[in-house]
Amino acid sequence: MLSTAKYLPGLALVLDTVIGDPRTPWHPVVLIGNLIAALEKRLLSPAAAPGAKRLAGFVLVLAVLAVSFAVSWAALAALAALHPLAGLGGGALLLAFAITPRSLAEAGREIQTLLEAGDLDEARRKVGWIVGRDTAGLDSAEITRATVETVAENITDGIIAPLFYAALGGAPLALLYRAVNTLDSMVGYKNDKYRDFGLAAARTDDAFNYIPARVTGVLVIAAAFLTGCDARGAARAIRRDAARHPSPNSGIPEAGVAGALGVRLGGLNYYGGVSSQRATMGDPRRPLAPGDIALTVRMMYTATALFAAIITVLIV
Repeated sequence: MLSTAKYLPGLALVLDTVIGDPRTPWHPVVLIGNLIAALEKRLLSPAAAPGAKRLAGFVLVLAVLAVSFAVSWAALAALAALHPLAGLGGGALLLAFAITPRSLAEAGREIQTLLEAGDLDEARRKVGWIVGRDTAGLDSAEITRATVETVAENITDGIIAPLFYAALGGAPLALLYRAVNTLDSMVGYKNDKYRDFGLAAARTDDAFNYIPARVTGVLVIAAAFLTGCDARGAARAIRRDAARHPSPNSGIPEAGVAGALGVRLGGLNYYGGVSSQRATMGDPRRPLAPGDIALTVRMMYTATALFAAIITVLIV
């Protein structure tokens, strides 16, 4: 698989452009989510002691990662045994399912169009599909902030990290990363239910994203320069503000995008009616506007193209 790994990013990006992220119960990430939900029912006992919950959560992570990698590796090995091009095509398709540039861009552009048309009710509904915060009372600027933050964060989670792991170990390792990411999104919460059970998932996600997030920071600075945004502002915001984010990784692309746009991200969010004050990132040289969504999408695609080109050149 490593001999063809250099071709995977380009092929996967072409496939993502053509087919996007189809909504099907057979989508690999959907299947991983179903596996997590089924194992959670068996492993999580609400009455268990904290230590037992942590052990159960660790078992969950091991089981999901093992199954995700083994099944994808076996499927691609079977295809490669039929013909090398079948293995390459299967790997490209699997990687296309693991990355999300088109779906992110489409969601962002749809919300921007709704904001520019003044349809705040529908914009609130659509942004609620891609963020975890409460959206019912958001105004245009807050809807824009939520969208920009989500697109920025997912430059790492939805694109650069899967491509990074595909470069290291082919599509099966990229899918293993998406399993890590899905585990964190489903059980990696600091609430009463998941604080202990989801600890292993959250820590594993932090570890897997550590290098890709920092690679993304460099790519965002380069993308800001290439798209006519403020590359120096992006670098300054990453250096100054990224560590203030509650995640050790998500603050890097968010701060970079904030600095590149010359806007402020972060601030007050509500989750289930409970307020959460996030550290602010970037300098508010101007107010957020719906057009900032398109600029963020443009930087996302530029960073993606840069990284795909780097992988293609560097991998032998």
